[in-house]
Amino acid sequence: MGSKATVTAMALAGLVTTGCASTNGQQSNPQDPWEGYNRAVFSFNDTLDRYALKPVAEGYDYVTPEPVQDGVGNFFNNLGEVGNFLNSLMQWKLSAAGVAGSRFLLNTTLGLGGLLDPAGRMGLERQPEDFGQTLATWGVGQGPYLVWPFLGPSTVRDSAGFPVNWYTDPVTYIDDDPTRWSFRALDIVDTRAGLLDQESLMQGDRYSFVRDAYLQRRQFLINDGKATKDPFASGDVDFNDDDFAQ
Repeated sequence: MGSKATVTAMALAGLVTTGCASTNGQQSNPQDPWEGYNRAVFSFNDTLDRYALKPVAEGYDYVTPEPVQDGVGNFFNNLGEVGNFLNSLMQWKLSAAGVAGSRFLLNTTLGLGGLLDPAGRMGLERQPEDFGQTLATWGVGQGPYLVWPFLGPSTVRDSAGFPVNWYTDPVTYIDDDPTRWSFRALDIVDTRAGLLDQESLMQGDRYSFVRDAYLQRRQFLINDGKATKDPFASGDVDFNDDDFAQ
């Protein structure tokens, strides 16, 4: 199932954990100078997930047929194309903006309001963009890694993008409060259900695993899926005799 709106994805990435990690034997990460605080918040999010969100997601996954779950995921992905379109424009990625706009129009009309993904079958692949990525393309530094209560992993730069992400989400503009929050709850539960099978991939220190996976994923998105330059592969590393001295 595809990723959802940015804030929801961040929330679930922070909550899909089991157990409180220990710092014993773990090397500090220069991107995580607030690790003590972050681990405490991580533990809080984990407890919330273990006793509240995960059981609900497991029940939802058990009673909801896979085609229905796919439709729910497609629906929220389609709403996310609005933010993808606007952020692509702000980054001057006109081709990506065209793809996002086309996906939204096609899936909203031919895809029964976004429940289906005919645009994907036509080769128009989703290209997630959010305001944190936009700030990165504008040259704003990442800042330290930061874990928020309920919202999960982030960075200082990504956190600055939260308000813009919120106001570019069409669900924000639903006037009826119960309806709006029902949509948000469904999005969160459906996303959490989609992550149930992935928990077995987590190894070692859970906190470090989530942190490193989040930071690598964000860099991957900022680079539009392009691998960063490998100096060894490119032959840009120069050696001299002293490097091999015993």
